[in-house]
Amino acid sequence: MDRLSVRVCGPSAAGVRMSERRVGCWLSDKKRRRMNLDAFIRFCAHHGVEVVKIDLTQPLGPQGPFDIILHKLSDVIVEAEHDSQSQQLLDNFQSYVSAHPDTVLLDPLPAMAKLLDRFISGRIMSQLNSSLRDWRICSPPCLEVHSGSDLSSIQQAVIRQGLTFPLNRKTIFFNSQKVSKPESNSNLTSVDEHMVDPPSPSSDAVAALVKELRAQLGMALFGVDVIVNIGTHALTVIDINIFPGYEGMPQFFSSLLSHIQSVLDKHAAAGSHTTGGSSEETVGVCHPRS
Repeated sequence: MDRLSVRVCGPSAAGVRMSERRVGCWLSDKKRRRMNLDAFIRFCAHHGVEVVKIDLTQPLGPQGPFDIILHKLSDVIVEAEHDSQSQQLLDNFQSYVSAHPDTVLLDPLPAMAKLLDRFISGRIMSQLNSSLRDWRICSPPCLEVHSGSDLSSIQQAVIRQGLTFPLNRKTIFFNSQKVSKPESNSNLTSVDEHMVDPPSPSSDAVAALVKELRAQLGMALFGVDVIVNIGTHALTVIDINIFPGYEGMPQFFSSLLSHIQSVLDKHAAAGSHTTGGSSEETVGVCHPRS
């Protein structure tokens, strides 16, 4: 198996020019550094767009108004489940958005919530087995077990799914952050020196995958981790990530700015709140091992 990541963004366009538009942006400090947010702010300013770093610890009203808010609040959403301070930050943000319905969110919070639930994201991936069968795109079999289920019914469900109990197998412990990055060095991602690298998946297959997931997720900024079967070249989707890193994706800044422009143009034309979706996208395929 070989693994690659698909990074999805908006349409790419050279010479993007926007005027009198204000973009609010909230990212964690780590995400700001990885994205090189300061460089993106300068890039946008060169094209006539003001990008403002949002401070969630301060009232949002004086920081606005915003035509669109670019964010990755998924970490705050998770922390809010057990941390009152994070819940307060989230409440303040949602209050501002409710009071300013013309402000577009990229991406919508309810759409993000889908991917924060492993069972929901698993069901979304499992639907690919039928919707993209002709493209030889699938997802690994999985099973959701409820606490009230008895052992016999679980065993029958496992057999129907073609699964085996992990207790028939040795447990593998790993940190996903240390095995899925380009600089990773792990025996789980090591490749036999005699193994032939598989060809890259067809652009048509990747485009079909992206189109299907965008329709199901209602999101624009997400990443897809895919395993390529060396023998059959079939693609297996193993994970979907919210607003991933875009390292290695060409012209990311112009693609993101162009997508923002496309979303706002459609929002203005429709005269009503949009979800941040788009009929076009830019797709970058990244191999985690060099």
